[in-house]
Amino acid sequence: MSKRILIVLHQEHSTPGRVGRLLQERGYALDIRRTPLGQPLPDTMDEHDGAVVFGGPMSANDEHPWVKDQIDWIGSVLRARKPYLGLCLGAQMLVRQLGGRVDAHPEGHAEIGYYALRPTDKGQGFSQEIGAPWPGRVYQWHREGFDMPGCCEPLAEGDIFPHQAFRCGERAFGLQFHPEVTYAMMCRWTVRAHERMAMPGARPRHEHLQGWHLNDPQVRTWLDAFLDHWLSPPAASTAPTCADRAAAADPARMAEPARRFAELV
Repeated sequence: MSKRILIVLHQEHSTPGRVGRLLQERGYALDIRRTPLGQPLPDTMDEHDGAVVFGGPMSANDEHPWVKDQIDWIGSVLRARKPYLGLCLGAQMLVRQLGGRVDAHPEGHAEIGYYALRPTDKGQGFSQEIGAPWPGRVYQWHREGFDMPGCCEPLAEGDIFPHQAFRCGERAFGLQFHPEVTYAMMCRWTVRAHERMAMPGARPRHEHLQGWHLNDPQVRTWLDAFLDHWLSPPAASTAPTCADRAAAADPARMAEPARRFAELV
């Protein structure tokens, strides 16, 4: 059977960047769906070996029907025990699926550029699992962050938005930062969305480009090791997943993430 990873993108010209290239090097075909353009997600994960949900300019709190449907759909990936990787918006949607909250910074700050990253105690152990240290600085492009659902393990933290990486069970991960970004992608983002660099806390464009040369080798090494771990077959287990535990605690809230968020705020 051929190996396939579902790739969820949120703009017409978005690409899976380095993550897509590394998956293809490992023999996986990429099934790309652009949900805001009306491309549907599969009803089951039977024909896919995992899913990566990327970022985008929209919010996980938006009222667009496709946003709500996609948050619901993430639950099907978790219940199927297939690998899930959420990057930026994809991580925030995972948080919403698990009952957590996504919000803007209380003082209006953004992270646009390179920022420091620190592993938690759990994150230090995860470094040993994958055989690579966390990068010291990572590329960010967001103005919202999230709280940590109680069933998740925080793996890395930052100064402006404290939660930067987490694990849900053994196979689902959320990263607030962008390890997939190539130099060409960075050049495009900083031109097409240059107004974001005027936000409080954002870095000027020249620091983005300089930061690439200083920080990217460590990010690339970490991502390579991370993907090997993420794709590796898990040990056989009948233990409930993070999603199972959250659903058992409150089935109605897990079934209706839009209503759940309205209650939280």
